[in-house]
Amino acid sequence: MPIAFSQGFTPHPKISYASAAPTGTASEAEYLEIGLQAEVEPDWVRSALDEALSPGLDVLDAAVASGESLADRIDASRWRLELPGLTDTAVSDAVTKFRDSSEVMVERQTKQGRRSFDTRAAVVSIEVINSGPAASGGSGEPCAILDVVVRQVTPSVRPDDVLAGLRVVADLEPPVPPRATRLAQGRLTAQGAIVDPLEAGHDGAVVGER
Repeated sequence: MPIAFSQGFTPHPKISYASAAPTGTASEAEYLEIGLQAEVEPDWVRSALDEALSPGLDVLDAAVASGESLADRIDASRWRLELPGLTDTAVSDAVTKFRDSSEVMVERQTKQGRRSFDTRAAVVSIEVINSGPAASGGSGEPCAILDVVVRQVTPSVRPDDVLAGLRVVADLEPPVPPRATRLAQGRLTAQGAIVDPLEAGHDGAVVGER
């Protein structure tokens, strides 16, 4: 692939991720921009990357970057949070308290030191969805599932921050580590939908990765 490199003493390939998923989370919607030295067909880029990556890292789509940068096309993410050991009822009560709060302050260590910030303002929607038997892995233990849409803000509000907010308002504490999976990211519409950031490129290499 004719990858472009930065200038200077230690050139680096021109690859940038937009809102990369936090460490310890899963994702089905990661995006990156790749600078190339020559024009090539987006589908060739997608196929070449997909063949080179390990099984389970699937490159789903590619488009020519035009107009806005990739980062400008992403202002929200949708997350699935699985909470093993917690019932839907217990989590629903905590979610109601979270929604009814005007602000929910939490603390986190950042590069600038320990900071306090409002998680409630970043959460567009949060709801409990039916857990079903698959969520518990067939163990019979309860496993509540949250569907959460979060705006991209500074500092970023991550899934663990949302769970920290539920702990603040309702003392909700999962007995085992939760599982977080990003399902989508892109531009948030007035109806609460998230628009795939590659759509603009298809109208004109941005690459979508899972």
